[in-house]
Amino acid sequence: MQTSLKLSNGTEIPALGLGVWQVPDGPVTERAVAAALEAGYRLIDTAQAYGNESSVGRAIRSSGVPREEIFLTTKFLPSRRDPLAEMEKSLQRLDTDYVDLYLVHWPQGGPTAAWPGMEAAHAAGLAKAIGVSNFSAAELAEVSRTAEVAPMANQFQYSPFLDRRALVDACVAAGVVPQGYSPLGTGEHLDDPVVAKIASTTGRTAAQVLIRWSLQRGVSVIPKSSTPSRIQENFGALDFELDEDAMSALDALDTTGHTPDAKAPGQKWWS
Repeated sequence: MQTSLKLSNGTEIPALGLGVWQVPDGPVTERAVAAALEAGYRLIDTAQAYGNESSVGRAIRSSGVPREEIFLTTKFLPSRRDPLAEMEKSLQRLDTDYVDLYLVHWPQGGPTAAWPGMEAAHAAGLAKAIGVSNFSAAELAEVSRTAEVAPMANQFQYSPFLDRRALVDACVAAGVVPQGYSPLGTGEHLDDPVVAKIASTTGRTAAQVLIRWSLQRGVSVIPKSSTPSRIQENFGALDFELDEDAMSALDALDTTGHTPDAKAPGQKWWS
């Protein structure tokens, strides 16, 4: 089974990782990251906006897992001015010399506003790879047209209920790895009867079914959890495959019309 995808710089990014959005700074984040690394995760995703980079860094240092074996992502908060300066601050909080992937968290100020600073962070060796988050296919193309270093990943909300398939296809066509967050719909999708039936039929949990669907769609997935048992459970999505009937049933849950957009009409990611 595919356990990683390849960025355009040749680096392998794990197909499944832990996201720590909305996980409180301090012991809760530290326990979650420690549990993930112990379970076998090697992708940890945080952001400047989350306020928990220091806790992520402490957990990584305490884990005993060599830094070079961990794929670490953080994101530039675009309400700030300088991606390079903010990267340096993130590295201090994370207590590491580099991140594996640095993303523009959302396209505030326009798709290209932060990109020169992102390229500067990459050129300085502080970020091995750079990319975007919550960018539509059109916004991604706008960055790529003027970039010296093209985006290597695009992270956006993705699940069977939000199957932004045209955006995934645009990423793949541009050599950009698509990465999905909130594959469980922040828990809302776990009780869906279609998902529950497939989980019962396959002997898997609803969470594993939802994560597995994204993996089989060629999308790297970063489910968020702060509960060690659920973190372990989610990792089990790597251990099985859904058949064509199950995939088709999940495909039918889409509410977006396979949009190329990263957000609903009229929605934006900043105030």
